[in-house]
Amino acid sequence: MNSTGTGRAFIGSFTENGGRGVIAASVDDGTGALTVLGAVDTVPNPSFLAPAPGGLLYAVSETDDGAVAAFDVTDTEPRLIGSPVRVGADGPTHLAFADGHVATANYTSGSVSVLPVRGSDGGLGAPVAVLQHRGGGPVRDRQEGPHAHQAKRDPSGRWLLSVDLGTDSVWAYALDPATGAVREQGESPLRAGSGPRHLTFHPAGSHAYVINELEPTLTVCRWDAESGSLEPLGETSLLPAGDRTETFGSEVVLAPDGRFIWAATRGHDSISVFTLDRAGEKPELVTTVGCGGRWPRDLALDPTGRRLYAANERSGDVTWFDIDARTGVPRRAGSLEASAASCVVFA
Repeated sequence: MNSTGTGRAFIGSFTENGGRGVIAASVDDGTGALTVLGAVDTVPNPSFLAPAPGGLLYAVSETDDGAVAAFDVTDTEPRLIGSPVRVGADGPTHLAFADGHVATANYTSGSVSVLPVRGSDGGLGAPVAVLQHRGGGPVRDRQEGPHAHQAKRDPSGRWLLSVDLGTDSVWAYALDPATGAVREQGESPLRAGSGPRHLTFHPAGSHAYVINELEPTLTVCRWDAESGSLEPLGETSLLPAGDRTETFGSEVVLAPDGRFIWAATRGHDSISVFTLDRAGEKPELVTTVGCGGRWPRDLALDPTGRRLYAANERSGDVTWFDIDARTGVPRRAGSLEASAASCVVFA
């Protein structure tokens, strides 16, 4: 139950760098302000979180002995359900809830693990599949092999996608919700050396936008939900013309009405603001604004679409912004101290 505010947010953090683990916070509907309700640090490095129906929250444990944990978040403080479950791979860095399963993207191993949700309490079973990616890229110190960085369900619900920084591609899988069986559909290649990290979809479901880590660009793709494939259409810089700041893209989010795109960059420590044409194929960089801290690892819209939240890992805070409804430009409205913050989600 909430003690203050009208909404709930959850913040992931790196415990090895002083983070409090999984933090629960209330969200003031009028101001967007976050207030800490409770935290639990029993799971090391819960760097990314995924909410699920029924008051559940899942978290990766980004460690060499990679695991995923389930939490009951119906009360003030998150409660661990059972013990974390090994994912059969190293360094899980992202996860998604899909059709009664949790899928993790395992960066170090370059694979995706699929675990079933067991029982009425939301606990997890052992992996029913560990899907190994193949290949590499031209950036030798970062692309010596596959490095899965995101697991995400597509808007049609037919496909489980994994963005792989190491192979410069997006892998698509078909997941049978009844059995957990997974079938590899195919691999959609992106530009070599771009280092794709995360993607998000247009509200119409026809296009996807991939933020690249190794080069500060945004790749626009046409999404074919029938074949489960992406067709790259073009790239747009995350930085203004002539800006040579060393920067690494981290997260991209889209306005619910499809008019604006926001992308976080680490190094430049900014949020890039794009307008988007009606076809969804031509983003135009309008401006960049400071992220409110240093090293924005994650970016998220609140459920209303009126505010933007940045998890700034190296400055140890979550900063929120009011979004101008006409221009899409965020204006800093406040921040919450959160050491080694890596992720923020809403439920």
